Order: sequence, then structure tokens, then C-alpha cells
Amino acid sequence: MSDSQAPELTLAAKIEAMLFVSAEPVPMAQLATALDVSVSVVERGLKELEDALQTRGLRLQRLAGRVQLTTAAELAALIEEFLGLEATTHLSRAALETLAIIAYQQPVTRPQVDSIRGVNSDGMMKSLLSKGLIQESGRTDGPGRPILYSTTPDFLQHFGLNSIAELPSLAVPVESGSENGHDELLKG
Repeated sequence: MSDSQAPELTLAAKIEAMLFVSAEPVPMAQLATALDVSVSVVERGLKELEDALQTRGLRLQRLAGRVQLTTAAELAALIEEFLGLEATTHLSRAALETLAIIAYQQPVTRPQVDSIRGVNSDGMMKSLLSKGLIQESGRTDGPGRPILYSTTPDFLQHFGLNSIAELPSLAVPVESGSENGHDELLKG
């Protein structure tokens, strides 16, 4: 079959090919320019691609007007084993605690994280920075202008999220029938 007889590929297929070869998240405007269509047309193509990927091993990840192909979160263990990464991807309880605080409170300063955790988080912050799960995202206007931290696209990818909005809601402690809610803790 010659090129003139080849069937025209769908917009979703074209977008998939461009995302496949891109090492970084791609702005939707860049996809629109490359395809010579509007951003709203790209959005429709992305929706079509997203639907098609639901039964495959890839997913679309969106963040701040950019999009990229990632592996499906439910295949993380298989991919880690295949690539020999299982020993290097686990986070300690302290690192997960620090990361959770940053994810839910972002942007947040290290002293704010320390206050919530009740211990110095400097080591955990450095570790999370080196793993690319958090980033410096500015400075406050307060005394000493402390650094603000937030999560990165790698954080989203690591946990299989498309956006911070997909984080589970924080559970609110249920008050017991006692007057102050602490009596159950004191019984023993």
C-alpha cells in the first residue's frame, strides 16, 4: 500500500504519537500548533485518546495545561520489577508523612511542616527534593522569606494521579459519645 492509499489516522492517534516521542509533558497549545487545530479540538482528541487508553497499559497525565503519556498506576509493581526498581522506590514512613503534609498543605514552608510533624523535617525535605517528588515553588513574604515547597509532576506520576485534586479527602476523626472525645483513649 502506498502513502496515498494509507488510511488517515485519527486525531487521537496523532496526539498519541507526539506524546509517545516526547520526554517531557507537552503544552496543549504546542499540540494544537503542530496539528494546525484549536486547543479545544486537541482537548476532544485527548478525551478520545484517554477513553481508548482505559483498556491499555498507558494513561494520560495532565498538569497545568500540559499532558504526557505515563504507564497505568495499577501496573506500577510490574514495571518496577521489570526495570529492577523495586528496591529504590519505597519511601520511609517519615518521608511519606512529610510528603503527605506537603501534598495537602501546598505551598508550605519547612517550619510549617515541622510544626505539623512535631520534629525537624530538614532531612526528609532534602530526600524528597533529591527524589524529585517536591520542589521549591517560591518564598513567603514573612520574616526570613522561607522557601515554599509543593509537589512535582513526578509526585503525581509516582502515585498515579492526574492532579492534586485527585488526592483522597482527609478523614475527619469521628467524635465518640463521650463529652470531650478523649475518654476512649484514657480507658484501658
